[in-house]
Amino acid sequence: MNPALGLAALAIVLAATVAIGVYGLRLSRATSDFYVASREVSPLWNASAIGGEYLSAASFLGVAGLVMAYGVDMLAYPVGYTAGYLVLLLLVAAPLRRSGAYTLPDFAEERLGSVAVRRVASVLVAVIAWLYLVPQLQGAGLTLQTVTGAPRWAGAVVVAAAVTGVAAAGGMRSVTLVQGFHFWLKLTAIAVPAVFLVLAWRSAGAPALTGPDVPRFPHTTVVRLDGQVRFDVRTAVTVGVRGALDGATYASGPGPGPTGGDPGAGAPVRLERGEHTAGPDTSLRFPAGAAVPHREGLAPATGASWANPLSGAGGRSHPLYAVYSILLATFLGTMGLPHVLVRFYTNPDGRAARRTTLLVLVLLSVFYLLPTVYGALGRIFAPQLLLTGQTDTAVLVLPQLTEAGGGGRLLAALATAGAFAAFVSTASGLTVSVAGVLSQDLMHGSARAFRWSTLLAGGPPLVMATATAGLPVADAIGLAFAVAASSFCPLLVLGIWWRGLTDAGALLGLVVGGGLAACAVVLTSVRGAGSGWSAALLEQPAAWTVPIAFAVMIAGSLLTRHRLSADAVDRVMLRMHLPEEVGSLPPAVTEPLPPAR
Repeated sequence: MNPALGLAALAIVLAATVAIGVYGLRLSRATSDFYVASREVSPLWNASAIGGEYLSAASFLGVAGLVMAYGVDMLAYPVGYTAGYLVLLLLVAAPLRRSGAYTLPDFAEERLGSVAVRRVASVLVAVIAWLYLVPQLQGAGLTLQTVTGAPRWAGAVVVAAAVTGVAAAGGMRSVTLVQGFHFWLKLTAIAVPAVFLVLAWRSAGAPALTGPDVPRFPHTTVVRLDGQVRFDVRTAVTVGVRGALDGATYASGPGPGPTGGDPGAGAPVRLERGEHTAGPDTSLRFPAGAAVPHREGLAPATGASWANPLSGAGGRSHPLYAVYSILLATFLGTMGLPHVLVRFYTNPDGRAARRTTLLVLVLLSVFYLLPTVYGALGRIFAPQLLLTGQTDTAVLVLPQLTEAGGGGRLLAALATAGAFAAFVSTASGLTVSVAGVLSQDLMHGSARAFRWSTLLAGGPPLVMATATAGLPVADAIGLAFAVAASSFCPLLVLGIWWRGLTDAGALLGLVVGGGLAACAVVLTSVRGAGSGWSAALLEQPAAWTVPIAFAVMIAGSLLTRHRLSADAVDRVMLRMHLPEEVGSLPPAVTEPLPPAR
């Protein structure tokens, strides 16, 4: 892609984001504007804003990359993302809104009357949000590197600066406007190139997606490697090499390169069956029809096995367990995401919130049809991504590969704009959520405190994103879902629907469930992808950490029943389960926010 077009796309997205944020600042005067947009957001725009922040880097880039690499099992992610929102609405949303708690720590203290539980909940909110923010910033770095060649840290810094500025300037009012705009930009950016991608597939004779063969290069292809890559060759092939391969250095061979930008065909080298290592800045020229070598840790899969559920395509261990664990994490983890729950306070009333719900489900369902198209056709048009390991970039590179000339470059620029909108909108919602918790718990909840809190909310994930290499985007975000499902899901479900929950039981369940899931996340991030049961249990921990969290919370509450205050529990339970139409809530509930200062 032309770097100038990529930078122009980035500049347009950031300029529009800042302009909308400044407009939101003009509308933000009271403290409630910063926290809940004064509860004046319409259902359509609120649904758009929810879609804007919910459709993150995992949705825009990660789903397509995982489907391309590991097959249809990875559709568990979009199914779980959408169905998780429905579970949230059925079990939690309405009672939580009626409780008057603005944040998850607010709910913990209101329901259980415990400052200790509130503090632990505040720590978990920050941990989950930071785990969710890191892949957003890493995705921004990968995108900017793909389209311009800039170092990966540059994209993370640009997005972090834009997000922090918008959130600090106008709070929830600005973020709502920004995210609503971003949703429609993302939908356009992924849908329009998808149309041309399908047309290119049909004009190529509609090659089979489920055939008996492994991915092969459709034409002579030069693969350029930015860093050191270990890959596995299953069928011996002669390639042209420029750079370092298996400890030897090769100069350019005679003749023009096949893609115009390559100064030579490279020195001919026979790649025998087995593992090989290519150094940074190395180019490998593969002949048309050659089987695509796969990066270490990714096993080649035929089209038939790729399209066959639970086949273990891509070499993932124990696919049945992995799919069920992913579904459990995404179904139950959504209700523990701080940037999702706060949206139910921005509607003026319960009826508007229910209409928002219906619209959100429609918008999410439409969007998630599209990344699968990129993942499937990426195996035909861009199989080299299986060698480089950068399958997360399929949405960015496919438009230009399937549409030649200026049209392809413009489509690639549109996809780039959508990707940056995904990073900025989700990161904005997460930053606002963490800033709300920090400002209320540490800085007395004023508008000025909120602005300072945005700096504290955005700093740690930026450091983490630039200091670590990262997992595939959707996998990394799936781990954040697992931590949320193992901590806040039991707290919310039991706190809303079971009178017997005690502060001691809740505290023990949060620490054990959230701690186990967080340890699994840390170990997975440090060791990377592995094989066998130990790797499967660590990479997808929700299937065992969620039941443990529920069991510990219930057992701890039964053993500490003497700590229950029947009158206090009755008041809170009545407030959560009494319909809004029955009567007005107490002033402390209808306006839980401090006055503007």
